Amino acid sequence: MDAMPQQNPESPASPLPPEGATAVSPPPPPMRTTLRRAAFGAVAAGVLVAGALVAVPDEPQEKAAPPTPGPVARAEAAAAAGSPASLSDLTALIGDRQKWVETHPSDAPAWAALGTAYAQWGTRSADASYFTRAEQALRRSLAARPGERGNTEAWAGLGALANARNDHLAAKKWGETVRARAPKSWTAYPVLIDAYNGLGEYEAAAKATETFGTLRGGVPALARTSQMYRDQGWREDALATAREAADHAKTPAEKAGALHRLGDLAWERGEPAEALAQYDAALRTDRGHLVSRAGRARALAALDRTDEALADYRTVTAKLPQPEVVLELGELYESMGLDGDARTQYAKLRELLDRAQAAGVNESLTEARFEADHGDPEVAVELMQAEWSSLRRSAAVADALGWALHRAGRSEEAVQYAERSLESGVRDASYAYHLGVIESALGQDGPARARLEEAVRTNPDFSPLGAPLAEKALESLGEPAPGGPAVVRPPSAGTAATAAPSPEPVPEKTEKAQAGPEPQASGPAGGASPKAAAS
Repeated sequence: MDAMPQQNPESPASPLPPEGATAVSPPPPPMRTTLRRAAFGAVAAGVLVAGALVAVPDEPQEKAAPPTPGPVARAEAAAAAGSPASLSDLTALIGDRQKWVETHPSDAPAWAALGTAYAQWGTRSADASYFTRAEQALRRSLAARPGERGNTEAWAGLGALANARNDHLAAKKWGETVRARAPKSWTAYPVLIDAYNGLGEYEAAAKATETFGTLRGGVPALARTSQMYRDQGWREDALATAREAADHAKTPAEKAGALHRLGDLAWERGEPAEALAQYDAALRTDRGHLVSRAGRARALAALDRTDEALADYRTVTAKLPQPEVVLELGELYESMGLDGDARTQYAKLRELLDRAQAAGVNESLTEARFEADHGDPEVAVELMQAEWSSLRRSAAVADALGWALHRAGRSEEAVQYAERSLESGVRDASYAYHLGVIESALGQDGPARARLEEAVRTNPDFSPLGAPLAEKALESLGEPAPGGPAVVRPPSAGTAATAAPSPEPVPEKTEKAQAGPEPQASGPAGGASPKAAAS
């Protein structure tokens, strides 16, 4: 950050000469005025010269290319657009702001930019220690200029930091505070979208996404809109919008993010080869896009290219030790019968969870998933019940709580939460698998069969451990009984003659009524949505 030029102090007024004395010439004008006049004269002279050149044309001269922006400028431009910066540019921005605030400790915008950059770095490097630095910098920003005096950048930074720590209630508070203070600013809406989704407030998230698209537009809005469509089960709309984002991306980081989203959508559709192609494209665009390397490992495992998958997983867990990725690697080892390697990963996972808790990061969702399948299901129940009580009621939490209750032998309590996980419309094969297993445990063979078939049809390779178990559970249910249940058979004539009359006349059924009601899809606000027809 370049230092702001200091204004020259005003010169004192010159005293009038004594009576009878010779008038003294006025002092020369300040340097600023001299330079301004010189610049004006140069411009005027340039105009005259240009006019002369019109009379005597010369060979056209190429315009000088604008200077290429440096890494700090690129990171600043990405932040202004609401887009991700590359890790190298983000590193340069952090170094630049650190150096600046050492000599300008009262620069509130610089502290806010530094804190927000710290939070981004902590998320993308899975290093929670940066979250502490982020909070300190953002608090310094607010100390220099409170949010009530216009420092909404620091408030938005605290909201983004809260989301990074999975404290979505706090993020919601900060985002709504920024929105109330600056309703025409787009900066509150990424915070609100993540917070509402984390809390399971999907209608509010959809409205925030629409407003963000109106205020901001561009690739960031397209990415958020694609995610909204995905969460509501509108797959074709999610895919089309993600493709549009990839086509319009302007920077490598933006392009890699859009391609990664295309890979995730292909993976969830059960198309690992297409997912692999998109993840590879993202990595060609940005070699440091480690979340795409984790996706690549997942797709390779589904394609039975296990050695390559393990190599990618090891690279990611060494550079980006996210708990959920470490859990994935442990389960892949377990599916291969490599129990010792699996235990090593599970031990590493416990260390990461302890470290996250010490840094104030809530990783209870990943911890509950691990405990339910590989540890103590009752611990998983306690974790998810605490989340549910604190109003974190997303589809992911509902699924984890239902599965933990089932694994703890409480299937009757579990079913309501497992059903809740699918209410938003999200098509997650693991959610359908969990609900199917729970329904089977309760003797509901028909619904269980439908859910398990849905899981296998949605993504037959959704988990190296869960997918084979889904197939096995479906086989154990067998085929439905021929003829259907007896209660739907029409009564005999004798039975009809002695039946009690209906208290009200029954209207005659039309062909359309006999065929069953047409399905209606709900939009973000609860009304019928044309988007659903495409999915």
